[in-house]
Amino acid sequence: MFNSIKDKFQLRFKNRVFAANILAGAAQDRLKEEKIETDKNNLLVLGIPRGGVIVADIVASKIDKSDFDIIVSRKLTAPHNSELAIGAIMEDGTTYLNDDLVRDLEVNQEYMEREKEKQISEIRRRKFLYRSGLYGETIKEKTNTVILTDDGAATGATLIAVSRWIKKNSPKSRLMIGLPVAPKKTIELLQKECDYVVVASAISTGFGGVANYYEDFRQVTDEEVMQICEKRIKLKE
Repeated sequence: MFNSIKDKFQLRFKNRVFAANILAGAAQDRLKEEKIETDKNNLLVLGIPRGGVIVADIVASKIDKSDFDIIVSRKLTAPHNSELAIGAIMEDGTTYLNDDLVRDLEVNQEYMEREKEKQISEIRRRKFLYRSGLYGETIKEKTNTVILTDDGAATGATLIAVSRWIKKNSPKSRLMIGLPVAPKKTIELLQKECDYVVVASAISTGFGGVANYYEDFRQVTDEEVMQICEKRIKLKE
């Protein structure tokens, strides 16, 4: 099914909802191909705030009996360039660093420690604000398969940090990373961090940035993430 859609697909997604529906079809096809059962309430779809939460919500809705949660990771940004990720971090300190960038930019340890503290504080703020209520516990207790989603990846830094956290906390869980769009170089990096990678649109050259592949890539607000989390909590009551 997905392959027939993909053949007709234009490079730009209309919005995150449209992209998530395409990705959900691709993920379902891969689950069938790998003979992974999804009818025993053992599959968890995780979204990285903010845009990844919209994607995860839709993917979880499309995969029968799957669970949903958010997982918060933050980029570690380069000095004097907040758009450039030199790595990413989780609340417990699980870290991924792009060693080549860190070396080339001559990032010193003092800056790195300040940046880590800053981003951990933001992770805690977001977790408190979104109050998902299931963060982390679901993975440890019952999950056999995790699908980790975002609205796209340029460097893959946050996804790598989360992947390492998941593998550390739930080493027996299969991990699939699902993305609407990413450059092939990043996909190759992600394949080393998980069991499966599913990408709706893999870009060979001239990636530029995730926003280039969406007609509507407006910033997702905290309020939108909170609404999705509240909806999901009510569904479980």
